[in-house]
Amino acid sequence: MASALLAITLIPGVTLCYSALCAASPFGNCRKCRGMGHALKTDRKGRLKRGKDCRRCHATGKRIRTGRWLYNRWARIYRAGTDTHRPEGFR
Repeated sequence: MASALLAITLIPGVTLCYSALCAASPFGNCRKCRGMGHALKTDRKGRLKRGKDCRRCHATGKRIRTGRWLYNRWARIYRAGTDTHRPEGFR
């Protein structure tokens, strides 16, 4: 019984914290390049050099968080459905 009560209180708390994080910081580091924007290579002497640009984040090093992506999608659909101003000839 105690574990069920803990789960009931923990799940909304984690959800609220994640939504606050998405609102405060909508972008996180890219998982593939770890926020650097490129891969690391070594030359023949073993020194690190800059590699190719990251294809996943397009060399920005940032990605949009899943929660923020879902919110943006929801807001876009909501705005499209409640648009009261339509141009002439559009029905």
